[in-house]
Amino acid sequence: MPDKQRLLIIGNGPVGHQFIESIIESGQGGQFDITVIGEEPRPAYDRVHLTAWFETREAASLNMVKDGFYSDNNITALTHEKVISIDRTAQTVSTNKGVEYGYDKLILATGSFPFVPPVPGHDRKNCFVYRTIEDLEAITAAAATAKVGAVVGGGLLGLEAAKAILDLGLKTHVIEFAPRLMAVQVDEGGGALLRRKIEDLGVSVHTQKNTQQIIDGDDCVHKLQFADGAELETDILVFSAGIRPQDALARQCELDVGERGGIVIDNACRTSDPAIYAIGECALWGGRIYGLIAPGWDMARVAADHVLGGIEEKAFTGADMSTKLKLMGVDVASIGDAHASTPGAKCYTFIDEKAEVYKKIVVSSDGQHLLGSVLIGEANDYGTLLQFALNKITLPEQPESMILPSLDGSAGAGLGVDALPDVAQICSCNNVSKGDLCAAVQGGAMTVGDLKACTKAATTCGGCTALVGQVLNAELTKMGVEVNTDLCEHFPYTRQEIFHLVKVGHIKTFDELLEKHGSGHGCEICKPTAASIMASCWNDYILEPSLAGLQDTNDRYLANIQKNGTYSVVPRMAGGEVTPDGLIAVGQVAKKYDLYTKITGGQRVDLFGATLDQLPKIWTELIAAGFESGHAYGKSLRTVKSCVGSTWCRYGVQDSVGQAIDLENRYKGLRSPHKLKMAVSGCTRECAEAQSKDVGVIATEKGWNLYLCGNGGMKPRHADLFASDIDTDTMLKYIDRFLMFYVRTADRLQRTSVWMENLEGGLDYLRQVIIDDSLGICGELEAEMNHVVDTYQCEWKTTVENPEKVKQFRSFVNADSSDKEIVFIQERGQIRPATDAEKLADSDLIAVA
Repeated sequence: MPDKQRLLIIGNGPVGHQFIESIIESGQGGQFDITVIGEEPRPAYDRVHLTAWFETREAASLNMVKDGFYSDNNITALTHEKVISIDRTAQTVSTNKGVEYGYDKLILATGSFPFVPPVPGHDRKNCFVYRTIEDLEAITAAAATAKVGAVVGGGLLGLEAAKAILDLGLKTHVIEFAPRLMAVQVDEGGGALLRRKIEDLGVSVHTQKNTQQIIDGDDCVHKLQFADGAELETDILVFSAGIRPQDALARQCELDVGERGGIVIDNACRTSDPAIYAIGECALWGGRIYGLIAPGWDMARVAADHVLGGIEEKAFTGADMSTKLKLMGVDVASIGDAHASTPGAKCYTFIDEKAEVYKKIVVSSDGQHLLGSVLIGEANDYGTLLQFALNKITLPEQPESMILPSLDGSAGAGLGVDALPDVAQICSCNNVSKGDLCAAVQGGAMTVGDLKACTKAATTCGGCTALVGQVLNAELTKMGVEVNTDLCEHFPYTRQEIFHLVKVGHIKTFDELLEKHGSGHGCEICKPTAASIMASCWNDYILEPSLAGLQDTNDRYLANIQKNGTYSVVPRMAGGEVTPDGLIAVGQVAKKYDLYTKITGGQRVDLFGATLDQLPKIWTELIAAGFESGHAYGKSLRTVKSCVGSTWCRYGVQDSVGQAIDLENRYKGLRSPHKLKMAVSGCTRECAEAQSKDVGVIATEKGWNLYLCGNGGMKPRHADLFASDIDTDTMLKYIDRFLMFYVRTADRLQRTSVWMENLEGGLDYLRQVIIDDSLGICGELEAEMNHVVDTYQCEWKTTVENPEKVKQFRSFVNADSSDKEIVFIQERGQIRPATDAEKLADSDLIAVA
C-alpha cells in the first residue's frame, strides 16, 4: 500500500476546487497524492460571474486557481480529459485518452448539464447553451452576423443569457413555459413587476409558451412554433431551461441515484460506496439537488472534513436557498418560503407603482417570525430580512414596518449588527459567521480587505460586503478602536474632507496639500485622488509640472494603455454626431498609422494600437481636423449617447441629438470620483438607453424626464426618475447641481449609483438638496460648474502645442524609436496584439512601424 492515500477528484469546477482548497488549508494535504481531472480545457473558473466574461472576453479574469497552487502543493491537474468509467472493485477510473488512474478516495464533482428540451430542431446551427466559456465564445461569434436572439428559459441563468444577448446588440426575446419569469423564486406579483421592468429595457417576454418545433425561418435563421399556434423568428437560440445532475458515471458504476437523477449522498456527502463522495449539483441530499454555489461549497467542506477523518465533525444538513442578485439591472431577491406555502402563513405586501418596487414578507401564523420574502426593484432590505429569517429573530409588533417606508422617506425598520447572534451566517458562500468575523477582528483584522484575506467572506458573490463592513466597524468600536475612514496613511481625512480642504484653502498643488494637511510623500491612492479633486475645483491643465506626477498612467499620457503596451485614441464626437469630413479624417489617421478601428458602445470611434511616440502626431492631425480629446482615459465625462430624435425619427418628440451635443459640450472634461456617462432619448422608446446612465434624459411631449444614478458594467443599476416634464433650463440647472454635489461628497472611485444608495434618505434626500436647496448650497454648486465650463481646454491641444510636453511621449528616454517588442498580427483585415504563443511561433507577425 502506498505511503500516501490516493485522492482523486473528477470535475475541476468551483466546487471541486473548493474541496481541494479545504484539504490544503487543513494543513494535512501532505498525506494525500491528489489528482484532479477536468473535462474543460482550463482549470477551475468562476461560474457565478460567468457573464462578466463579456467585460474582458478573457478567461483569465474568471480564473480561481492562484499561480503556483498546483505545483506548490504537489497536485496533479489534468485538463481537457474526460473520465468515462469507474471500476469500484479495482478502485480505478479510465479516461477518454486511454489512461487509468487509481484511487483510495474518489470525489465526484461533475456538476450538472443544461437541459435542452428535446423538440425537433433543438440541435440546429446557432443553437447554444449557457454554461461554459466556450459557450459564451460561440454565442459571441454567432452574434456578429445576427440581428435577433432568443433565450428559452426565464429563470436566473436565462435572464443572464438574455442580458448578454441584449448587450451584444441583438433584438432579444425571453421564452418561458411557466406563467411568469423566475417562477421558483418569485410570486405572481413580483413576477409581473419583474416582467414589466425587463420589457422596459427592450426585451420581449413570452410566457406560457410551449415550443413544439424549430424550423427554418423566413427572415431569420430559426422559426419557433409554439403549441398555441404562435411563432417567433430568431437568428440565435440559447437554451437555459434548467439543469440536470451530471450523474452518468454514477449510473455506469451502479451507485445509488435518485428517481429523477442525482447521486444519493448522506450527511457526510458519501455515496452508497463509502470510498466515493459526491458534492455540488451532481449530488442528491434529502431528495433535493442544490443548484447554488454556497451549498456546493458547503458540501465540499463537509466531504473534505470527512476524508481528513472528521476533524471538525461537519455535516451537510441542507442549505438556505435565498438569493439576491441584479438581473438586467433589476434588483431581485427571494428568501425562504417566498410563496407562503407554510400552513397559516400571513403575507404583507408593499407596491410602489411609480418607483416600480414590489416587496412582500411571509410571516408565521403567530406573527413572531419571518418565513420568507420577495423583493423586486429595490432589495436594500435583503440583508436584514435574511438575518431575521435565518436566526428566527422576533419580528416587531407591526411586521409590515420591515418593508414600508416611513413618513419621512427613510427606510423601514432596520436591524443593527449588534442584534445578530454570533452564529448568524454573514457569508453563505464561504460559511462565515458573525462570530468568525468578530474573532478575526479581535485577532488583528482592521479592514474589510483583512477580513476577506483571513476568512474569505465577501470574496465570491460579494453580496455580503456591506454587512461584513458593518460587523468590522461595530467590533472595532466595541474594542475602543476608532473606526478609520482615512483616505490613506498620508492623510487622516476622507475624500470628502480633502475636497473641502482643497476648496476652502484654495490649494492648487499636492506639495501644498501635503505640507498643510498630510505627511510623507504620498502614494498611488492619495496622489490621483488629489489630482482629480484639484481638476474638479480649478480645472487647470493636468500635465502642468506640479500636477503631472500625480496622474495615473492613463491620465499621464492622455490615453488608455492596452494589454500590449500600446494606447487607444478616442476623439470626441459629441452626441455621436460626426460630419462626413470628420469620418474621412479619422479614417485617414487610422490608415496612416495602421490602427485597429472600432465603433464604441458610446457612439464614438476608438483607434487602437498607437505607440507612445505616435500619440502627439496622431492628435496633431485629429485636432487639425476639428476634433477634441474624448477623455476616454479620465475619471470624467465619457460620452453622451443619443438617438436621432425628432429630427429624423417618426416617433421622436424632441431634438435628442442637439440636446446630447449641448450636454456633452457643457460637461466635457469634468473630473469626478468615477467616470460619467450620459444619454438622451428622443422619446419613451428609449433607443439611447438613457436609463442605464449616470445622467439620462428622455424626451416627453411637455419637455424632458431626468433620470439619475444608473450604470452598466458588472453590477448594472437602473437609473431613478428624478424629475418629470421639465424644461431645458431647469434640466441643466438640476444636472449642474447634481454633478457638483456628487463631486463634493462621493468617496474615491465611487460611482453615482453607489453614492446615492449610500446617501441617508436616498433619492428623496437628493431631491431635497438639488430641487428644494435644503442645504442652501445650490448657488455654490452652480457657480462651481460654471467655472468648470468656462475654463475648459482640450488637454491634447494644449499638449501638442507645447514642444516640451511632446518630448514626454517617447517609448525610450534616450531615443525616438518605437518599441520593437510591440508586435501585431493581421485578423479580419486589421491588426491585433500578437499573443505570447504567436510571438514564440514567429509567424505572420507585424513589427510596429
